[in-house]
Amino acid sequence: MDIEFVAATAALPPKSALARIVFEGGALDGAAGQAAAASRFTGAKGQTLDILAPSGVDAARLVLVGAGKKDAYDAMGAEHAAATAYSAVKASGLTTLRIELPNGADAARAALGVRLASYRFDKYRTKEPAEKKPSIAKVQIATTNVDGSVADFAPLAALADAVSFTRDLVSEPANVLYPVEFARRAAQLRKLGVGVEILDVKAMRKLGMGALLGVGQGSTQESRIAIMRWNGGKKGTPPLAFIGKGVCFDTGGISIKPAANMEDMKGDMAGAACVVGLMHALAGRKAKVNAIGAIGLVENMPDGNAQRPGDIVTSMSGQTIEIINTDAEGRLVLADVVHYVNTRFRPKFMIDLATLTGAIIVALGQDYAGMFANDDKLSEQLTKAGLETGERVWRMPLGPEYDKLIDSKFADMKNTGGRSGGSITAAQFIGRFVGKTPWAHLDIAGTGFASGSSDINRSWGSGWGVRLLDRLVAEEYEG
Repeated sequence: MDIEFVAATAALPPKSALARIVFEGGALDGAAGQAAAASRFTGAKGQTLDILAPSGVDAARLVLVGAGKKDAYDAMGAEHAAATAYSAVKASGLTTLRIELPNGADAARAALGVRLASYRFDKYRTKEPAEKKPSIAKVQIATTNVDGSVADFAPLAALADAVSFTRDLVSEPANVLYPVEFARRAAQLRKLGVGVEILDVKAMRKLGMGALLGVGQGSTQESRIAIMRWNGGKKGTPPLAFIGKGVCFDTGGISIKPAANMEDMKGDMAGAACVVGLMHALAGRKAKVNAIGAIGLVENMPDGNAQRPGDIVTSMSGQTIEIINTDAEGRLVLADVVHYVNTRFRPKFMIDLATLTGAIIVALGQDYAGMFANDDKLSEQLTKAGLETGERVWRMPLGPEYDKLIDSKFADMKNTGGRSGGSITAAQFIGRFVGKTPWAHLDIAGTGFASGSSDINRSWGSGWGVRLLDRLVAEEYEG
């Protein structure tokens, strides 16, 4: 997608659509006013009105896009309105879209909205009719400050690239994106200046990562850990650490899942994809921070070598774990990676992301991620960043009442505490490997994939979390 910032007076190219963002109840004149009067268009948020061959307008098509109440409009409103404008005309047959914003403000955020809305994962579609493919190749954002908008959009363009990279990872099928290939794609960040280290099975076995290796032992695909380092801050400053669950496909193992919808389990690595995307964003905009991204990459399969319910494994921390359910595998992966990152890098904080439990979907649906934290400040910062980006989190409880549910009769702990409070006991499990480091766990089972479309996301793989964490870093930790 080619995005330009232009003055509002610039001539429209041939085969153009013009989109005007208007407020609810605002006065409209000319062709726009006549069309609105003959319809139910009021300017309410998300409304569109398409006018073909409008008189008095040098465009083949005029689209009015409602932005809602003027006093509630902000940069995020510009982002969503621009995304709606693009979606309204993307397959119209026209090649250029110009978007006129109220007062020409928030042009960079509008451009970000278009970039996110225009994403498609269509690399495996070979017979899609041409008329169903987007025809808009260029979007012009009209603004009163062209140079300033170009400068403001530069870091947002890097963010959009990172979200697209994340969506690509989540959407890939598991026969293409298995652990070794995922690690290879993470290693592509070296081109952006990110240091990448890959741990193979031999290295993990030497480190004593019995929890992670136990998950992957039933697969013909070897497990991997990818460690990504971005050193953009002051030398010697403790890094921020982000850790992702990367189960490239999850059958449930011996505790096998039902067949219905199992194809969605190619997305059980959305937490790892988010971490890679975040490191992409930080490097792309040259963030002034030191950061670690670590992802545990496995495939959970049920063959004759797979771990069984009742097995006991020893984690890198030395703590032993009784396997109650082999489908509670993500927390086993995170146990070893969290401990490894904590002891090796001594980070300022750790945030892990995982499509961990169906229980969090029951609790929160698909609009919020579940957040568990041992640190109030970090929790508050994540909540704020979530409201600012639309990637919202809701804090859930932790406590000794829940922790005792994962005590085992035969080992230090068991990997599930039963149905009640399932997302909480999963977080308690991870918390046993955190120590005293400030930590937050984000359960993104409801938001990481198949979370429903929105103005800025029409993709099955949402890329959720990249914007949240990039905003957290930018506002709270860069310096």
